[in-house]
Amino acid sequence: MTGLDPAAPGGAHMAADAAAREAPALTAAEQERLISPLADADDRVIEGALRPKRLHELIGQMRVREQLSLVLEGALRRGRPPDHVLLSGPPGLGKTTIAMIISAELGAPMRITSGPAVERAGDLAAILSTLGEGDVLFIDEIHRVARPAEEMLYLAMEDFRVDVVVGKGPGATAIPLDIAPFTLVGATTRAGLLPAPLRDRFGFTAHLDFYEPAELEIIIRRSADLLGVALGGGGGAEEIAGRSRGTPRIANRLLRRVRDYAEVRADGVITRDLARAALELYEVDEEGLDRLDRAVLGALVIRFGGGPVGLSTLAVAVGEEAETVEVVAEPFLVRAGLIARTPRGRIATPAAWEHLGLTPPEPPGLAAPGSLFE
Repeated sequence: MTGLDPAAPGGAHMAADAAAREAPALTAAEQERLISPLADADDRVIEGALRPKRLHELIGQMRVREQLSLVLEGALRRGRPPDHVLLSGPPGLGKTTIAMIISAELGAPMRITSGPAVERAGDLAAILSTLGEGDVLFIDEIHRVARPAEEMLYLAMEDFRVDVVVGKGPGATAIPLDIAPFTLVGATTRAGLLPAPLRDRFGFTAHLDFYEPAELEIIIRRSADLLGVALGGGGGAEEIAGRSRGTPRIANRLLRRVRDYAEVRADGVITRDLARAALELYEVDEEGLDRLDRAVLGALVIRFGGGPVGLSTLAVAVGEEAETVEVVAEPFLVRAGLIARTPRGRIATPAAWEHLGLTPPEPPGLAAPGSLFE
């Protein structure tokens, strides 16, 4: 747990370092993927410099930005901490960034921790007891907070009080401990795993959506300016944005890899043709699919005729663990409409055949025109 003021000099970098120390480790498959939405250590360091610092600097998420501005402005006018805020959505869309913006807009220090780091009720009590009035407590992956700490959090969020149990057995006593009013900002990639009593205690809930390519292009141009990367007028930013899976974290990562290519093999200026050549070298195609994605599609379409095929069989066909296929590759393929999950197994959609340059088969069970009475 850390106590940081992102608005202070170096605060954003310190917050990024704290998040890096307390974030769960990535699997080997996730670390190897250039288009993984999860952050590695390098991403967290760079993101600290690229994050927008105030709400008006935030690109995209227009509805969330407008709603949040009302919540924060109203709290500032009343002179009271705002309601607790829950941010949900896939990784890489800016939940941590928005938490830091909330702290900056309120002019309050932010304390950062993560769900897996809060293993016992005592861990949470130690964090809460050190909060000052109006502080912002950010818990990333809040759905992974241990159950005993979660039950303590209910009382803290509602009554700004925790009960510290002293002793064991029949002689144990609960000592009430008042804590300063604070604002909890929780972030989760799996809102469905949050217990209803915890979810209901958040006064404002926001779901972050994937970004449009035009929004990602603006983000890429802003990041290029901050990193000192030269973008030519030939659509280099647009090319990168179109392959970024609607995720700013991936867009910034691809920008850094294309920058490397431009500086080593060209004059350092990123144009559309150079970006296309660089991303082809890194095996990221026009739709944002990488080697693993295309291997899954190829196995499903070519080896199994489009399916249905079971997850374990599909994983063996591509030489990966079943969990890797299900967690790392499938979410984007399903969202892109390339595969579908059915009770009988995974099936390829017509779009998957077309992406591989193949003709999709006719749907089974459909008679040819005029054949009914022949």
